[in-house]
Amino acid sequence: MTHSDFDEVRPPEPPRRRRWRKNAPQRRPGSGGREELMVPEAEFVSYYGRPIVKPPPWEWPVAAYLFLGGVAGGSGLLAAGAQLTGRKTLRRNTRLAALGAVGLGAVALVIDLGKPERFINMMRVFKVTSPMSMGSWILSAYSGGIGIAAAAEVDRLLGERLPLGPLRKVLHLVEGPAGLGGAVFAAPLAVYTAVLLSDTAVPTWNGAHRDLPFVFVCSASLASGGLAMVTTPTSETGPARVFAVAGVMGDLAAVKYMESRMDPTLVEPLHHGTAGKLLEWSERLAVVGGLGALLGGRHRPVAIASGLSLLTASAFTRFGVFEAGLESTKDPKYVVEPQKRRLAARRAAGITGDSITTGPDA
Repeated sequence: MTHSDFDEVRPPEPPRRRRWRKNAPQRRPGSGGREELMVPEAEFVSYYGRPIVKPPPWEWPVAAYLFLGGVAGGSGLLAAGAQLTGRKTLRRNTRLAALGAVGLGAVALVIDLGKPERFINMMRVFKVTSPMSMGSWILSAYSGGIGIAAAAEVDRLLGERLPLGPLRKVLHLVEGPAGLGGAVFAAPLAVYTAVLLSDTAVPTWNGAHRDLPFVFVCSASLASGGLAMVTTPTSETGPARVFAVAGVMGDLAAVKYMESRMDPTLVEPLHHGTAGKLLEWSERLAVVGGLGALLGGRHRPVAIASGLSLLTASAFTRFGVFEAGLESTKDPKYVVEPQKRRLAARRAAGITGDSITTGPDA
């Protein structure tokens, strides 16, 4: 037996145990064909007990950023609609909400990165194939547009007391184009985080890559509509109520459709543990908030309660999906079982000549 320097740091291996089947025939001299199997049945274990897929080093600030990005994106779209339809109060409140959400989201992102300059370093390249690179540019472009529009609203709210001087006329002249320009990046801001998650090797996130963007868009819609219902008088929240109800219906349908197209094993983390509880309550709160917005949204107390319910539902959706992905990295079966089913499907389709499927008996 050879020995190397690496053996000194190798984790100790557990003692091997031979598994014997009950009532198995006993070995007799000269009866080699009746010997008991020496190799145990395959189990879902990994090298030295470590996960097959390394979990991402993300914590709660990333989940908060997922939620706040959706609120900011949806609020930017509502602000553009209010600007085009002449709803001044709704326009002001949604612009301020968008700026507040994107600002808090940027803080959460910096907390996760550890240093503010790391976000600046992400702007050194523009790579279309990288969701992280594209997301950084989308966030920056959106923040610039909505920031100018919100600054004009703050100036009006303070009675034009900001020390802007001759820049005031320029600010109010460009606020309209800036608000519409920010709306161009609003939907990408709400959805790119879903692409970012599903582009990883995390089993449940990757398994939902086809439909997770639709879930996040609908979640952003109901969240931003709910926030507008909380902050704005009911006389101007008609578009917000429609936005919220449409988001609820889309969210419920998108989640069910996403799960129906995922591998059954990868759906499990969405229904168990912390993630399962969050997503279960998200569905309940979305239904309650949607019904409140549809049936009682013209009454201020009902509108506030419904809006808070929708906001909480959206937050639970983002945190639930986030937790489900992290949970799916802990058990090797979430990697092995889908791989075996994909391999069987390729063989059944007659694909046997590539590097993945080398033959029916491989």
